[in-house]
Amino acid sequence: MNHWLVVPVILPALVAGILILALRHDILLQRITSIASTVACLGVGIGLLVQAAGGIVEVYELGNWPAPFGIVFVLDRLSALMLVLIGTLALFVILYAINGWDRRGRHFHALFQFQLMGLNGAFLTGDLFNLFVWFEVLLLASYGLMLHGSGAARLKAGTHYVIINLTGSTLFLVGVALIYGVTGTLNMADLAVKIPAVPVEDQAILQAGGVILLLVFGVKAALVPLHFWLPTTYSATSPPIAALFTIMTKVGAYAIIRFYTLAFGADAGEASWLAGPWLLPLALLTVVVGMVGALACRSLRWLVAFVVVGSIGVILVGVAVFEERAMAGALYYLVHSTLASASLFLLAELIAERRGQDGDSLTLKPMPAQGDLMSGLFFLSAIAVAGLPPLSGFIGKLLILDGVRDSGHAALIWATILITSLLLIVALARAGSLVFWKCRIAEATRESRELAGRSYPVLPIVVVAGLIGSSVALTVFAGPAMTYLEAASDQLFRPTDYIATVLGPQPVLDPEPTLAASPEAAP
Repeated sequence: MNHWLVVPVILPALVAGILILALRHDILLQRITSIASTVACLGVGIGLLVQAAGGIVEVYELGNWPAPFGIVFVLDRLSALMLVLIGTLALFVILYAINGWDRRGRHFHALFQFQLMGLNGAFLTGDLFNLFVWFEVLLLASYGLMLHGSGAARLKAGTHYVIINLTGSTLFLVGVALIYGVTGTLNMADLAVKIPAVPVEDQAILQAGGVILLLVFGVKAALVPLHFWLPTTYSATSPPIAALFTIMTKVGAYAIIRFYTLAFGADAGEASWLAGPWLLPLALLTVVVGMVGALACRSLRWLVAFVVVGSIGVILVGVAVFEERAMAGALYYLVHSTLASASLFLLAELIAERRGQDGDSLTLKPMPAQGDLMSGLFFLSAIAVAGLPPLSGFIGKLLILDGVRDSGHAALIWATILITSLLLIVALARAGSLVFWKCRIAEATRESRELAGRSYPVLPIVVVAGLIGSSVALTVFAGPAMTYLEAASDQLFRPTDYIATVLGPQPVLDPEPTLAASPEAAP
């Protein structure tokens, strides 16, 4: 077995323990250790991505217990991609947080490492119940991170966040129990083998369990009408944590992609593509609610939070048609939207800091300090998020639109995405004009003159520029990226290698038994 597969889980767990037990009183050593761990996880993720690019699926049997009886980690192109994505995002976020946000509460770096452990575990696990366990690990860490720095608004939003996720966890167990009751297994590769053989009389229970799990994953992904917790939570928490949380909705999207292409895919018999009829209308509604919500927002943080809601809708539209080309486009847009939304969250905080008591409100106020630099960064981020050419958001939406053109709902999908994209452009243009353009006619105040004369640290600006640069890089290397993502999509829709690697070669049943094998032939 390839022991590198467990490093993205074991390393942050060990580092988190060291940070709590030995380094909790030294913030400098905490920062060095946390950054080193994050860099190491990213390096391992890149190495695993290179291995997975060849198309070979690798499995790690924990405790050397074989599947389906033991817990397994499985590496394929999709899980390797997610490891690199979370490693890249985490590195940007931790570099931004050491500018002072990590001092505003206790155990920031330990919670951050526990969060990475949970995320990496969720992306690697090949077992449905183990996915529930990793969900709980990453959620427990996120509760602490969400409240980091305290505050009444943060506490109120955190309470709602905890309650909705505990409800989702309860439903997760109900869905798992229903599926286990009719299949006798929770290993996802084994489910792919057992679900086609579920008898007709048990189909209702099986499909009810599948729909309940879709509901649970929809809560994690902030799928409308289960999205109401996200704007309040993301706008109330600290900016670096909001930026990190852009990957949290993608965990729900990843779970939908993984589970409903593997267990409820083309070979699932009566339950084939179970999620499709439910997912597509909800995804389209999510796009509309997200972009209309962005248009109605009165602050930058709320605007970005609704952008996250709209972007998850665009991703799931590409997923919901369950076609290879559309899935590849959805994966491309998933990577883009995670990094682009994170850059806009961090940029909103930089702008608020330079506006003083006016914060990030979308009102006519004096020009922020470093206005030319901030406006340039906002312009580039807005282009990326809105999906305008030439950056990766435009390519991602174009790929999804091209991928769904053979769908029976192509006209509706095209109209929804194009119209809501226009609404988002209007929302971002309105925000930019109020903060950077119309503000020039407002008279400078004493506070604005003091803010303009203040010295600001360079590292946060470099981090935001780096995130924007990642969108540029994703555009420049769109060709190689799509080659990989198309191969990942092909691997999702042809899971034979995944199943064979996890379970071993499956016997081929003879559809016409011989006479000696028939009951009548028995003596």
